Amino acid sequence: MKISYSAPAKVILSGEHTVVYGKSALVSTIDLRLRLSIWKQTVKATDRDILFISQKVKNYLIKEKINFIDIPFDFKIESEIPVGRGLGSSAALSVASSAAFLEFYTGQVFDKEIVNNLAYEIEKKFHKNPSGVDNSAVCKGGLIMYKKNIEMEKLDCKISADLEKNLFLIDSGSPKETTGQMVTFVRTKISQEILDEVELFTIKLKGSIEKGDTMLFKECLINNERLLEQMGVVSQKTKKLLTELSKFGVGKITGAGGLETNSGYILFYSDKKEALLNYLNKNKITYKKFVADNTGLKKI
Repeated sequence: MKISYSAPAKVILSGEHTVVYGKSALVSTIDLRLRLSIWKQTVKATDRDILFISQKVKNYLIKEKINFIDIPFDFKIESEIPVGRGLGSSAALSVASSAAFLEFYTGQVFDKEIVNNLAYEIEKKFHKNPSGVDNSAVCKGGLIMYKKNIEMEKLDCKISADLEKNLFLIDSGSPKETTGQMVTFVRTKISQEILDEVELFTIKLKGSIEKGDTMLFKECLINNERLLEQMGVVSQKTKKLLTELSKFGVGKITGAGGLETNSGYILFYSDKKEALLNYLNKNKITYKKFVADNTGLKKI
């Protein structure tokens, strides 16, 4: 018996940090995936995180009085998602493993809402105060408008081919700080004015995607980055990189950011793609093409 599930990475287009305070976040899943497989094994797995997840699932089944068999297991994780770069690697693990263990112990496929709720509880182990946006996005898939403690909305629209073909994820490097540390830091920097302004550009960015308005899309990226810098989550090194990249387009960090050295991935729009790629390759800067995913969690 082998159970396998996969979940995608996510990119926050707008609303980093402010989503923790009840503001909207616009999120897209992308075609990088984590795959988790579980099978019956007489020699028990010893990985602490996986054992924690399996116990959370069993606790849920006990609480809900759902019959299950506690079977010893081994597992394998295969992931294309970079760790510690703001692309939701822990959320993908939490979602895929929750679904896999639920089926492994009961023989039943569970609704995504149950999987997502379990994944959110698991995310609390990896991050001090998760908003729930990461696990919700990777579970549902596609383009998501999310508000904490309010039902998320999966948008009918998609990022157009004209926009997507010019979007890149450029790696500024792994931050020294954890997501939890960055969330704690932002508490000292956030203001109602910043919260309201980010919300405004999140809504505008959604509109730019719905209308296919490239100019508005770029304007929103610029203003999102400005506000993230006001929060203090963009390192000097990353600001310098963004200044260099401005010759080729516009961008913003995506994710919790970083202070001391690096700030994770930059979401970047460029209509000078050849020049941008020459610059990135010459300077040995890692990048990925942005390709949207619309499937979310899936059984494989």
